[in-house]
Order: sequence, then structure tokens, then C-alpha cells
Amino acid sequence: MEQVIIASIDPSALSRNAVDWAAHEARLRGLPLRVVPGPPHDVSDAKMIVCGLRPEDVADSRTACPSLPADVEAAGRPLVFVQEDLYGGCRSEGVALGVDARDPAAAAIDFAFESARIRGSRLHAVHAWSLPADAAELPFAIPEKDRAAWEDQEVQQLTDALRPWREKHPEVPVLEDVVLFAPAQALLHCSAGAALVVVGRRPDAEWGCVVRSLLREATCPVAVVPS
Repeated sequence: MEQVIIASIDPSALSRNAVDWAAHEARLRGLPLRVVPGPPHDVSDAKMIVCGLRPEDVADSRTACPSLPADVEAAGRPLVFVQEDLYGGCRSEGVALGVDARDPAAAAIDFAFESARIRGSRLHAVHAWSLPADAAELPFAIPEKDRAAWEDQEVQQLTDALRPWREKHPEVPVLEDVVLFAPAQALLHCSAGAALVVVGRRPDAEWGCVVRSLLREATCPVAVVPS
């Protein structure tokens, strides 16, 4: 079955940036582009679905995009949200990827590597971590050697998580980045210099605070890839 990239257009709003991004992506991937008014009814042949989005439309609820029907969300296709008022400022071709190194989302990693490959760009893989819960109970400052050991462990976990894709795509340069920040804060910082930021989403899971924060505040398109 022929794969296409679908740009979903809200008839009541200007979605030029979403169409432009989808057209560019279709050219990079050598796939046909289908532009539809409103939510698509048939996504069986879709490689991805591209939607225009205004940050104020992002809901603090189970769905991050209230205009997107549940059957489209459940179709198992990557959803790329292009914020109408922010995409024009994105000039880089780099790709940023949010990775939970302890429980990596394979589909999101695969999508991010492929996106970086077709752009001939670097992949910035970000794993956000936090200090162990019992560290807060220490009576004094955390010893530097303990913190370094914890961080080394996180670095190794990220390296292990990405190894299969680095071997599959040796032509893609990868920056492995382990940061002691909240995930949303880390990815928002990376989005400032990226053409695309990629995150995973578990099946039937709620749209978490990380995704909603990215859709509201990221300065580049956001790809949400279902597992």
C-alpha cells in the first residue's frame, strides 16, 4: 500500500506552516502528500499525520489536541504538530529526541534516527534524570563521587538504549546528552535549536505534562510517536 504524508487542515484557521512542513517532509522522504480539510477519515496508508496547532488549543486533559478525533490518535501513526505562530522561526535541520533510557520507546527512537538521516543532520538524544529519592535524606551535601557515579550509570543506560540504532544508522551523528533536569525543561531547551523534537507515547496513555508543555512552548514542530 502506498504510504502518504497527511496534512490535516483546520478549515477555520490558517494552516500554511503545517502544509509547508508536510510538503518539505514528503519531498525528503520521497512520499506523496495528501492535504485534507479537517481531521482525516482514512489514515490506513499514512506514514505520518501533520496537524497545525495553536498553543492555546492544547488542553490540560486526556487529549493534547481537542480537535483531533480519538480514532486518529489511536491509529498508531506518528502525529506531528506544527505550531502556527512558532514554526517560522525554526531554521535548523537538527533533530532532538527525548529518551527514557530506563524504558526506551523504540518507535520514537526509530522515527528520530530516520528523520535525522533524511536531513543529513545530527540527532540530539536527551535523557533527563533525577537524583535517587534517598539522596534528599542525606544530612549533608551529596558527595561529588556519588553524584558522578550516578551520572555515569545514566550515561551508560542511554548508550545501551541507543546502540541498536547507532549500529543501524552509522551515518547519523549522535549527541548523547544526560541532563539533571525535568524532562519537559530539558526538551524545551533543546527545541530552541532543532527542526523537530520527537517524543514517544505509550498506547492508550494520557498525554502527559511533557507533551503538553512541548506543544505549548516548543519553538519547532513536535512529533508524538506511539509505541
